[in-house]
Amino acid sequence: MSAMSAARSAVVEVAVGVLVRADGAVLFGQRLAGKPYAGWWEFPGGKLEPGESVEQALARELREELGIEVRESRPWVVREYRYPHAHVRLHFQRIVSWEGEPRGREGQSLAWRHPSAIDLAPLLPAAIPVIGWLRLPDRIGISCALELGDERFVERLERALARGLRLVQLREPGMQPARFDRLFRSVHALCVRHRARLLVNSGHPASYWRACDGVHLRSDDLRAAVSRPRLPIVGASCHDADELARAGELGIDFALLGPVCETRSHPGAAVLGWPRFEQLTRDSRVPVFALGGMTEGDATPAARAGAHGLAMMRAIWR
Repeated sequence: MSAMSAARSAVVEVAVGVLVRADGAVLFGQRLAGKPYAGWWEFPGGKLEPGESVEQALARELREELGIEVRESRPWVVREYRYPHAHVRLHFQRIVSWEGEPRGREGQSLAWRHPSAIDLAPLLPAAIPVIGWLRLPDRIGISCALELGDERFVERLERALARGLRLVQLREPGMQPARFDRLFRSVHALCVRHRARLLVNSGHPASYWRACDGVHLRSDDLRAAVSRPRLPIVGASCHDADELARAGELGIDFALLGPVCETRSHPGAAVLGWPRFEQLTRDSRVPVFALGGMTEGDATPAARAGAHGLAMMRAIWR
């Protein structure tokens, strides 16, 4: 291998900051003339210097590029991308707290845009998947009609949707087919009315996946899959690093990782705890939701550990 080829194949570590404003808008910067992809839009950031952590590099880069001081940076997703000029590993961090008003200190143009209304073009290829991640809600409600009773569950679902829940997984293992069909029709109608997205667990027939917004794969089905199901949204349940890696390889939209804490469903089962959860999510190629014994009180520790949000089967229906 020539020296030039070796330089091109070396992975360049890059810290990328996704600044999220209080109104939900995120910040884009336009690449300067003279750089590869000049004029294209991207998220701000830069290369790690020797000895720097991702957080340190990002704080330095955003100070130099935007004139802001980062106060809180949360790990999110790690992706590799091969450009013609470089092979980069992008460490995306959500920046939720900073001091100062961002400005283009290097002469670059800046623009705030809401994830649902991105009109900037062209976007750097590696930035495009981030738009989809930003559009994911931060809560997932997992059904428990067998436990609550169908009528009671549907009533609580409607209340949760009215409060803003926008992603629901219908998961009722062992429910009789005719009963599940009736429940699906009720749940689907409510989700459509409230403009929420509905996924059906892969333990149920694929005809239901195609009749709503997609499927949530059980870990066994994730491991067995040879490609991503051709559906608008695909989630997956993961319990370890190998399963998270497989979700990334298949291009799954998000993963549920757990159990983080003890649950009523699996008393005495081994749990990850927050330190292990954070260790696993730090290298994840997909957004990760914390699962297992979650309540709203876990939102802050989950976010600090790198979780995109919470997945709840009981607390969200209370």
